[in-house]
Amino acid sequence: MLSSNDQKLEKLDPFHRPLLSKQKTSAEIINEARNALRSVRTQRPFTPREDQRKLFGPASSRTPENRPPSSFSLHASSFELADSRPISGTRLSPLELKPRAPASPTTEEDACPSLPKPPLDPVKIRRISGGRSRFYRAASQGTLLPDRSPAAAPSKTTEDSKETVSVENSAAKINGTYLTASNAIGHLKSHPPQRTYDQGFRETKEVSKEPSSHLRSGGDQGKRPARASSCPSSSDLSRLETRAASRASLQEQETEIEVDEVFWKTRIEPLLHELEKEDIEAVCATCSQLHHALEEGRMLGRKFQGRSVLLKTLYKLVDAGSDSLSLKLAKLILALKVSRKNLLNVCKLVFKISRSEENDVLLQNDNILESLLEVLRGEDLQSNTEAFLYCMGALKFISGSPAFLPEMIGKGAVEILTKLIRQTSEDTKKRGACLPNAGNLLVQTTATLRNLADSPLTRSRLLKVGAFPPLCTVMEQYMDDKDVCTNIARIFSKLTSYHDCCAALASYSRCYVLFLSLLNKYQKKQDLVIRIVFILGNLTAKNNQAREVFSRERGSIETLLTLFQNFYQLDQHPPRLGPSGASPAAEAEDVLVKLTRVLANVAIHPRIGPVLAADPRVVDLLLTTLESKSLGDCEELVINATAALNNLSFYQVKSSVLQHRKLYVAELLLKLLVSNNMDGILEAVRVFGNLSQDRDVCNFLMQKNVHKFMIALLEAKHQDICFAACGVLLNLTVDKDKRAILKEGGGIKKLVDCLREFGPGDWQLACLVCKTLWNFSENITSASLCFGDEDANRLLVLLSSFLDEELALDGSFDQDLRSYHRLHWETEFKPVAQQLLKRIQSHHTPLEPLPTPSF
Repeated sequence: MLSSNDQKLEKLDPFHRPLLSKQKTSAEIINEARNALRSVRTQRPFTPREDQRKLFGPASSRTPENRPPSSFSLHASSFELADSRPISGTRLSPLELKPRAPASPTTEEDACPSLPKPPLDPVKIRRISGGRSRFYRAASQGTLLPDRSPAAAPSKTTEDSKETVSVENSAAKINGTYLTASNAIGHLKSHPPQRTYDQGFRETKEVSKEPSSHLRSGGDQGKRPARASSCPSSSDLSRLETRAASRASLQEQETEIEVDEVFWKTRIEPLLHELEKEDIEAVCATCSQLHHALEEGRMLGRKFQGRSVLLKTLYKLVDAGSDSLSLKLAKLILALKVSRKNLLNVCKLVFKISRSEENDVLLQNDNILESLLEVLRGEDLQSNTEAFLYCMGALKFISGSPAFLPEMIGKGAVEILTKLIRQTSEDTKKRGACLPNAGNLLVQTTATLRNLADSPLTRSRLLKVGAFPPLCTVMEQYMDDKDVCTNIARIFSKLTSYHDCCAALASYSRCYVLFLSLLNKYQKKQDLVIRIVFILGNLTAKNNQAREVFSRERGSIETLLTLFQNFYQLDQHPPRLGPSGASPAAEAEDVLVKLTRVLANVAIHPRIGPVLAADPRVVDLLLTTLESKSLGDCEELVINATAALNNLSFYQVKSSVLQHRKLYVAELLLKLLVSNNMDGILEAVRVFGNLSQDRDVCNFLMQKNVHKFMIALLEAKHQDICFAACGVLLNLTVDKDKRAILKEGGGIKKLVDCLREFGPGDWQLACLVCKTLWNFSENITSASLCFGDEDANRLLVLLSSFLDEELALDGSFDQDLRSYHRLHWETEFKPVAQQLLKRIQSHHTPLEPLPTPSF
């Protein structure tokens, strides 16, 4: 007799449910044990390395006449000898009021006007800022003439004579009287000036309301009525004190120039004579010494005497034609902060040297990288766009060598490139249009960033500076520029292969509509389409929100299906020549692989999956792929298509197209089972795990002896294959007349072996084995008759051991993995194993010996 508890246990149903039952289906049970919906992986699109180093490779969409040249000649005559500061783009308007000749002198002093002073030395003028230098030049030529003659001036002006202040060295001249800085300040404190400005050069004039007799030495004083003076303001005093300090600073600079002249004659001039030698190696060594000497004397930059002589000497050496010498010259010229045409030419010079891969060693030894990055960091983009283009082109070639990557990243190249991309985007937004020069520069910039993206350090820095939104913005602004879009797509295809970068891009919601727009615009451009589809596959692989946002975009699924149809036709009827020299059929097949992956990933979403399963276009495309392709010819495409069918077959809805064509799908999958490809077999078995919930499919599998194949797969020693095969056997044992199949080919023994081998490390698989054995032993009268003596005893020992928490969870796992195992052990394995153990114990003779299991 059975106890009341045993009788209740016997009334438990098998681990399945009819369609009208409230219990879980076997597919839901499998899904609880291991997620039946899987994201699909695929390889990143291959980008062949360009054999020749050019600004724009052979795959560029630019025609030769619409892009800057990659080959050119440079000579000493290409450089400008007069390398001064850049000229302002704004032309100054002429003076409205021109100076007039002075009237007849009214006093004895006026009868002897002072002669004009010679202009200052140009080198000294260059040391002063724009406004100060103009004031300085005006002062050096004497007193400015009044705007109007005394005869034409109004009566008030006649009474109030004007004072004109000129500066020479550290003294101030006020109406012919020279005052030192301190005297001038003291005088102006008691005679506060007024500032007026002309419209032309905007020279500063000091106008005092006091009579000029106060400043005359030995003149007729008191001829004009005196006027009361007002107190000076603090701002006026501050300005004058600042000018006095500036004059003092100018004297100090003149002292430094004298020291520099000594340094020039003793250290620089001998090196310049050494540069006249014909020995290239000796000249290269001298250039290095010259660079160190200039750096020691703090003479690098734009402001030092003799710079033009030095540059003239360096420019002549360009004609030597030596790459090693030209590289040292370029580094030195860049350190001298040349501008305009000379900056462009020196960037061209470095670009020309970097075009040869053999010169990579020279570029690394001379550390030209720092000089190029300094150009991008310090020069103005808008006025030096072409120079930036060739500078960035050289950096693109350098970044193609793995040896340069750590140094480039360490010197801040990622941040500089990101800032340049953001600045270009902002300038484009301000102009409201895309300039060709900006597009050419972006091609080089994004290609360089694409090379840097291979390093993990680059990924972390891009995340830190928030580079993904500006890259998307530039991609959107320059959507008509296929080269820019392709380079950015290559960057994203590399970065989204990593979870943190993928999550960062997925969080930028505008990226989905951007990618869809590009797919619709460039439907026939395989190199761009395949990368965008690969990016979408990465975004939808593990992010359910990304699947939701993407599918919600208007025309998202329609775009994928249109591309699938177009490239399927191209695959069936390929042209004679492929765009990249590869087989056109292979290129089209690669696109189909990525498209199938996106469909499989999107189908994981519980709202989108049923919609796709009910769409005849989606199902027909997948089935057509299986019909026309084989594992031997198109392995990845067939496996991805089968994985997509697995995800769609998970949804047991009446509108599902797969449910209506389930037998045809099962027949298509049979050819995968007889292949030698274990990945293809695994995907087919997973689909059978979903389809075998249907009785008709179960009968079909029995007729085709698929059940024997599933039992044989239990010996595969592969956890995923054993899991999938066990799921199919679980569904087959729902019918009582099919339970005997487990005894064919030693099915019970193989299930127990799976439990023993994989149980401690995979409690989901152990749970599935126990559920299958539970179904098999539903109407058990004797454990020995049901399982056999040996297998029954092994089950008793294994289940008793695995239900012991200390023994079952005593694994060398870290804390997170231990928590994961405990969760599946407590929620999945333990309830089923306890029921199965009680059933076996209640029908097992206690006198039978229990052998010790071997683990």
